[in-house]
Amino acid sequence: MVEQVSRTTRHESVTPEGRRLRTDIQALRAFAVVSVVIYHLWSKRLPGGFVGVDIFFVISGYLITSHLLRHPPRTRVDFGAFWARRIRRLLPAALLVLAVTLAGSRLFGPQTQWSKTAHDVVAAAFYVSNWVFAADSVDYLAAEAAPSPVQHFWSLSVEEQFYFVWPLIIAILALIATRTGRRFVIGAGIAAAVAASLVWSIHETSVNPAAAYFVTPTRMWELGAGGLLAAVWSSRGARQFRSSAVSVRSVVALACVAAAVWSMFAYSGSVPFPGWRAVVPVAATVGLIAVQLDRGDGPLGWLAALPPIQWLGRISYSIYLWHWVLFVFAADYLGHVLDWRDKLVVIAATLALAHLTVVLVEDRFRVAGRGVRLRFVYLAAATAMVVVLGAAHLQQTEVTKLVSADQHELTMAVKHSSKCFGAGALASSSKGSCPAVDINDIVPSPLVAAGDKSNAYPDVSHGKDCWSYTPAYPQVTCTFGAKGGGRRVELVGNSHAGEWLPALEVLADRYDWRITTRLASRCSLAMIPQSLPTAAESRTCLRWTRQAVRAVIADHPDVVVMSNRISVSAVGKSGKASVNAYRRGYLKVLGEFKRAGVDVLVIHDTPAPGDAGITSAPDCVAENPHDLSACSGPARSWIPADPAPAAARSMGTSRIRAVDLNNWICPPKRCESVVGGVIVYFDGSHLTATYARTIAPHLATPLRAMLAGS
Repeated sequence: MVEQVSRTTRHESVTPEGRRLRTDIQALRAFAVVSVVIYHLWSKRLPGGFVGVDIFFVISGYLITSHLLRHPPRTRVDFGAFWARRIRRLLPAALLVLAVTLAGSRLFGPQTQWSKTAHDVVAAAFYVSNWVFAADSVDYLAAEAAPSPVQHFWSLSVEEQFYFVWPLIIAILALIATRTGRRFVIGAGIAAAVAASLVWSIHETSVNPAAAYFVTPTRMWELGAGGLLAAVWSSRGARQFRSSAVSVRSVVALACVAAAVWSMFAYSGSVPFPGWRAVVPVAATVGLIAVQLDRGDGPLGWLAALPPIQWLGRISYSIYLWHWVLFVFAADYLGHVLDWRDKLVVIAATLALAHLTVVLVEDRFRVAGRGVRLRFVYLAAATAMVVVLGAAHLQQTEVTKLVSADQHELTMAVKHSSKCFGAGALASSSKGSCPAVDINDIVPSPLVAAGDKSNAYPDVSHGKDCWSYTPAYPQVTCTFGAKGGGRRVELVGNSHAGEWLPALEVLADRYDWRITTRLASRCSLAMIPQSLPTAAESRTCLRWTRQAVRAVIADHPDVVVMSNRISVSAVGKSGKASVNAYRRGYLKVLGEFKRAGVDVLVIHDTPAPGDAGITSAPDCVAENPHDLSACSGPARSWIPADPAPAAARSMGTSRIRAVDLNNWICPPKRCESVVGGVIVYFDGSHLTATYARTIAPHLATPLRAMLAGS
């Protein structure tokens, strides 16, 4: 996954003072990549297997710093030669996998993923994918999207950014040490960099863990920890430790292995990471590199030197590159969640491709590149990148043309829609009289449906971003509809309130209403602590709710439209117990509105196919064009429990009412992803703007009744 797993030559797997092959480091690579692969394929069996990435980081930092300390770069040529070596050893295999990924996305992936995959491939080729995925991670909708086949390239991006900066730091420290005659400056400088990055990592992980997982500043200390070990390797204390009895070093090694394995079982994807928790696998890896158990050094040394383990270590970089791509495409091709047999086939294919990649690509470019002019290395790298980037651009261009044509079809379909269009097909007068819709006539097409969102989202034409996001959750408002007078409607809640904006805009145009939105991503408008990734986010979500309620009361609109999805459990509560906790939270909110004389219409939460395993309705429709039943499910598993309507009815006043519009979304007993020729959801739970507009007449009835009363 990262450069460290590709270091297989005698020249690189060495101690700072020698040139012997480090069998222990090869074994560590094997250990790390196996843990990552198991985590990706069987996450419940090894919930913290992702710490293999941290092991890789430490190894890489140690090896690279060892090399830089032996040969500190002093001139432009030195820096150029260092980066050229990284290019020869990393780029060929990485670009090969990226090129295959583009081709595979066309062969196996749904059309709806072509553009996103091409975008991610470009980010991976430029080694900035960690920042792209960090931005996606704080976007609630992007975080729930289908996994990218190149999402594992984020760690390569971290390492490449480290390789760009680290030689400069070492060169400056080495120059200061030489001029002052104080060798400790190098170790002290590295230690300071490690400490600063660790402190920042702890802070960011506590306030914004989703993004902190990917970004370079929160990860730099892990590579730096390996670098710090390299800096102190020749110290007197380090020499004494290496010369100690095998039994002593074996005990230390066993303790380090136990710590690393413990973290793999004790941590999980729901635990904020890296932060202080990463200290365990990082320190364990530093300890294992430091003890330097060789072939004859006890049982661990013998085990590490076994040929199969050494082979895995040798091909571990390519294993990392291939395994996730094959996993994603296998699931796309088979059209179902992989069982254990499928996963074994993926593993076998990964090992075969990794071995071939090492022999035919990694080794050839690494050896052939020695003695080659630096200019040629950089020119060849640029040419190869241009080919991959050009292919990605062509794929995105094709998707753009398809979307343009599909958008035109959508416009025409809406303009000439019949009573059977969208929600109209569920009217009692239409049942049995609506003709079957041909798959080619479905609108929006799956390609367009993924972007057919409410105008509250930043990626639609008007360019606004009307959402309040974690971790700060500031107060954000947007205004739609009539600019002047007219009735004032305020839309409040989380993303399942935002999905009703298209329907409200239809009514605003018809009745001269002005709509103001107060929307938060993931945070429900309920006065209870919600179990967001960190305690700080839970606090800011609750603060947003209180401030939003006060702001709405101050605005005193003609009517408030409120809807929410329960995205997370209540703090300290299980899933079922959370429903009652949310009911109490909604009662507090509605109680304040009641005392202030604010009229409120609470809309029951909408069905969520994602809760039943359909993470993206457009993807499902694209993958099953001739069997749309694969994209449907029982209403009981799609329609969520929502305590807000019951809380509204318990208020005992006509000024606070509830409405359930789900009978205009789900046919009786079974929900579908396509109704009346319209794709209902743009992901796994949010209504497309097109379908929401078809429900507008049915929302108008209760809303106009409330406005007439006010």
